[in-house]
Amino acid sequence: MRALGSALFGARVGFWAGIAFLTLPITSALGLFASTDAPLLFLWALGMLLLWRALEHGSPARWLGVGIVAGVGLMAKYSMLAFVGSAFLALLAEPRWRRQLARPAPWVGLLVGVAILAPNLVWNWQHGFPTFQHTAEITRVGARGWHPDEFVELIGAQWLAFGPLLMVLLLWALVRLRDVWPDPRFRFLLAFVVPLLAGVCVQALTGRANGNWTAPVFIGASIVATAFVAQRGRPRLAIVAIALNACLGIGLYHWPDIVPLAGRALDGRSDPYKRARGWGAMAEAVRPQLAAHPDAVLVGDERELLAQLIYGLRPARHARWQASDRIIDHYGLTVPLTTASGDPVLFVSSRRDIADVTTRFASARKLCDVDVAVYQNFHRTASIWLLHGFQGY
Repeated sequence: MRALGSALFGARVGFWAGIAFLTLPITSALGLFASTDAPLLFLWALGMLLLWRALEHGSPARWLGVGIVAGVGLMAKYSMLAFVGSAFLALLAEPRWRRQLARPAPWVGLLVGVAILAPNLVWNWQHGFPTFQHTAEITRVGARGWHPDEFVELIGAQWLAFGPLLMVLLLWALVRLRDVWPDPRFRFLLAFVVPLLAGVCVQALTGRANGNWTAPVFIGASIVATAFVAQRGRPRLAIVAIALNACLGIGLYHWPDIVPLAGRALDGRSDPYKRARGWGAMAEAVRPQLAAHPDAVLVGDERELLAQLIYGLRPARHARWQASDRIIDHYGLTVPLTTASGDPVLFVSSRRDIADVTTRFASARKLCDVDVAVYQNFHRTASIWLLHGFQGY
């Protein structure tokens, strides 16, 4: 980020743009989790830097670098495809850049990127395109409609993710588009801001969109907001916006400590980290049953529950209940329960009714129910069954 901002507007803007991005509330939030967004954002920023230098100097080596970064980014997350589209828009934004389309270097870079992604595409083709099916599922491709509530929620999420004052500065720059558009540096950045943001907004309005899907937008947006106020002679506005975001990030990180100081107890409504809580206690509740049946295969029908139990218990064997031909996660692809998986089966599920599972076995016995009270209004529950004689799906 600093290098990209410096290449575009000088070292001072580059420094503050880098600080602005590091202190974004969404950066603070994503920093708490292991996520594919981390390599995506790094490669997106690196790709923008290499692309700018390629556009300015036309170096074949830099175009090759853009292709390599784009290909590796696509292997990290398919969202990098938007980078490729934005790169072409950036090429079209300036006459001297458009002339590079007549040269082989940009196309060689594109082919290199496709070559890096090719093993992923081949693997998907060989396995029925499971990652594409997963993407279609989370974006509700098959259930399009009109969802203004999703759109409003996304807009609110973007405001919070970018920071309230920094977002005002960005909107100020966009409102003054006639002033910034003549500058090719702003046109370059806006090619990586507006299309993806607009696309995700349309996705939210007609289907479903998560707030972090626009995270790459904030790379260019941080530089746009910072450079715009610097050119207006008001760099202190950016510093105030950054300070406010830093306070918000610290508040988000320490929220579980702040709420009790305010005289309130954390609960399922006030704890933003509740999804990460209770899993250790759940694993410990299952442990005695696994110890009592050491020869059993630990099986689950939900990815998150199974993943947490594998992490907490380290069972000798585990498998995924995969009754459907439609594979939606790693466990269903790599360790589906089959008649060759072994016997008996220790089945753990948060569902109350698992008749669709028990009827597939010669015998089934419920061992116990587990109820982990994370908070009074937020529980993790599961039932544990001992099953013998798997007869297939």
